[in-house]
Amino acid sequence: MTTYLVTGAGSGLGAVTARELAATGASVVLAVRDPARVTAPPGDTEVRRLDLADLGSVREFAAGWAGDLDVLINNAGVMAVPYAKTADGFETHMAINHFGPFLLTNLLLPHLTGRVVTVSSGLARLGKVPLGDLNWERRRYSALGAYNQSKLANLLFTQELQRRLTDSGRAVRAVAAHPGVARTGLDRHFGGGLSLLMKVVYPLIAQKKAEYGALPILFAATGDVPGNAYVGPGGRNGGRPRLERRRDHRDARELWEVSARLTRA
Repeated sequence: MTTYLVTGAGSGLGAVTARELAATGASVVLAVRDPARVTAPPGDTEVRRLDLADLGSVREFAAGWAGDLDVLINNAGVMAVPYAKTADGFETHMAINHFGPFLLTNLLLPHLTGRVVTVSSGLARLGKVPLGDLNWERRRYSALGAYNQSKLANLLFTQELQRRLTDSGRAVRAVAAHPGVARTGLDRHFGGGLSLLMKVVYPLIAQKKAEYGALPILFAATGDVPGNAYVGPGGRNGGRPRLERRRDHRDARELWEVSARLTRA
């Protein structure tokens, strides 16, 4: 039986992904911040606590993992939240979208047998990753800019993880995916002029259902895709997911080294 771990599986794309995987007969662990608020879907499923904003929680979760893990799906994320720092000193987007998944993946690598899927965003193409100021301490904060930065970090992480897996001779694959613009609660923190703009534009560009947005994630997790692939949606309302064109970044290795130092991975 294939075992999947899906982070942020309490709602939105993560919940759909977990539900669809469980329906195939797989064993699925739903990692969520508040298990009391989550009902596991039918099947061989289990809900466990994981707060990616807290590296202590990440370490505790990983320490409690026993046995093989076929596929890790780094899905949990936040978008356009107000500026804040976690207890570990990280800006919120970078903490939840990058540093937490980075540490979790590294700690679970000894258990992994299949692949690591990390959910990015089409907005990653607008992102910049200034290695000297990942936590927005010397720049004027932009909530959307911070999100874009963290999603680009997801792609750089995938790229460097695949390089390291290949160099070590492991068959585990690192893959990235993005859902397009799916109707989930991820945009609930938009405010001001951006909120007004999104009220007009969002209904025109968004997928009608979260199920459509989950398709690229499911394909990245189960389909025949190569390492360092980037899977995107096949159309506005579904369709076969497709491999996206992307460029490799020279600073992927440097971001890995900085992330390892900051998280003590």
